[in-house]
Amino acid sequence: MPEGEKEGYYCTICGGIPPDQIKIRKIPIDGKETGIDRLDWILRDVAALGLHGDEIIADEIVKRVRDFNYIPGKKMAEYREALLREYRMLVPGEKRRRNTL
Repeated sequence: MPEGEKEGYYCTICGGIPPDQIKIRKIPIDGKETGIDRLDWILRDVAALGLHGDEIIADEIVKRVRDFNYIPGKKMAEYREALLREYRMLVPGEKRRRNTL
């Protein structure tokens, strides 16, 4: 690599993540619009795993969401519920039990 050249793809203005690489979608969590980075990508990946059961699905979604986003410990139940709701909209045909979280 030539001297002075950075490895990877960075914003030419601030040196951080380029704006076109930020994939944030806002969803309601505990009554507030909250931005979740890469949510659509995460939900598609989890759906492709073919997991069953709300607890297992929510665990996997939360694990992946936390790779790119901060989830406050005090709001974990609210995040789990909201993320699972978004997953259900993506995978509407899945048979699921309600109120298992």
